[in-house]
Amino acid sequence: MKVTVENKKGLNKDLKILIDKETMNSYMDEKYEEIKGTVNLKGFRPGKVPKEVLKRQFGKAVFGEVLDKVLKDTSTKALKENKIKPAGQPKLDLKTYGEDKELEYVLSVTELPKVNIKSLENIKFDQYIVKIDDSETDKRIKEIAKNQPNFKDTKPETKAKEGDLVALDYKATVDGKEFKGNEGKNTQLTLGKDLFLRGFDKQLIGVKKDDEKIVEAILPENFPEKDLVNKKAKFNCKILNIKQSEEVKIDDNFAKNLGAKDLKDLKILISKQINDEYKNSLDQISKNQILKEIEKIKVDEVPENLIDEEVKILSQGMPEDEAKKNKKTFEEKAKTRIKTGLILNEFGEKNQIKVSEVEIQNEVQKQLRMMPGQEKMVMDFYQKNPSAVASLRGTVYEEKILNLIKEKGKVNKKQISKSEAEKILKEAHEHSHDHDHEKKDSKKKSEVKTAKEKKPSTKTAKSKPATKKLKKVSKK
Repeated sequence: MKVTVENKKGLNKDLKILIDKETMNSYMDEKYEEIKGTVNLKGFRPGKVPKEVLKRQFGKAVFGEVLDKVLKDTSTKALKENKIKPAGQPKLDLKTYGEDKELEYVLSVTELPKVNIKSLENIKFDQYIVKIDDSETDKRIKEIAKNQPNFKDTKPETKAKEGDLVALDYKATVDGKEFKGNEGKNTQLTLGKDLFLRGFDKQLIGVKKDDEKIVEAILPENFPEKDLVNKKAKFNCKILNIKQSEEVKIDDNFAKNLGAKDLKDLKILISKQINDEYKNSLDQISKNQILKEIEKIKVDEVPENLIDEEVKILSQGMPEDEAKKNKKTFEEKAKTRIKTGLILNEFGEKNQIKVSEVEIQNEVQKQLRMMPGQEKMVMDFYQKNPSAVASLRGTVYEEKILNLIKEKGKVNKKQISKSEAEKILKEAHEHSHDHDHEKKDSKKKSEVKTAKEKKPSTKTAKSKPATKKLKKVSKK
């Protein structure tokens, strides 16, 4: 194989590739030998069909397969030997080809630009460490205790009040008739929560143990017996027991019930839990800082074909006149995204960052945990959509690259209070919201669909205040 690099114009170049006749014939002979053992022709024993007969019968088909194989193998080898990484699919132009002929073709390729990633090792960013005051930890533990009522038996003459736990048996009728599912045994209701039927709890206030009480309630829209929906039912209730809640004592036993060794250990776990609520969002701010620094790195030339593809993605779904009007803005954004992606990918390749199947499965499992009750739907989605798995792989790949950049970079550690963390996250969220609002105005509320890249994308997640309170304590 002879390769000549021609027409070098910036990132664009042509590779003239020549494979001599003898080499092409050897490929053909190899293919004929391969099919000889599989062809059955009348008058010939299996494996004994002469090459000349095979050529007459299958010559065109064999040459087509051989040509495809040679073009694939030689083009890949030519790019590798000349250390060319193509940006997009190269164009192939056949010049000379045919049976018992040499093969000559031109491979027109746009090369990925050379990227200097040395500055990534000294990149500067802030890393926030939230210091949780003891008062914040104690407050959270009290909230947990409040949500874990401790019910104690009462005296027989005690009347039920709001907040008490009432245990009862009941039998219900509608218009004097019983219906399927009309009985309940040892049903327990915390009065005031109204979790059974609307208005049911209120009618039990004042009852005592062993009382019988008729309670009326409307059967809800989701009641299984459809012909009884929105009808008034009478519940004949027999009160079995009344329990009153006592304030939970916050001690070592309380801590052990939550999975901690003792109260001291629980406080450490809760402090870490509160910190973790802010950690992910604050880490995202750090990563956004890194991405902003990466945007400043100079890349001499960004491939036009990649810019065109990215602009199509950014303008997808927009009216043609709006797309034209915003073309320049889209081109600038496309250049930034592609440039950042090229830098991240170069860093990933230089540091031999790989994404394993185990890591992909872990990411899928993480999403399953975030969508309880919809696990099958999520699994089916990934099994039926290879492109979704590829996007997931790209997300994990980018995450690993950014984590390594953080390890190699120059970190400015900042210890902040919980209130300072909330302020930083609020400002980041508002900035992100304003940015989104500007984008919507520029596109006049046109829908723009974005596609995730298989390689690292430069899309950054929005940082939101971590306000969700965790109810369970775990050492994991």
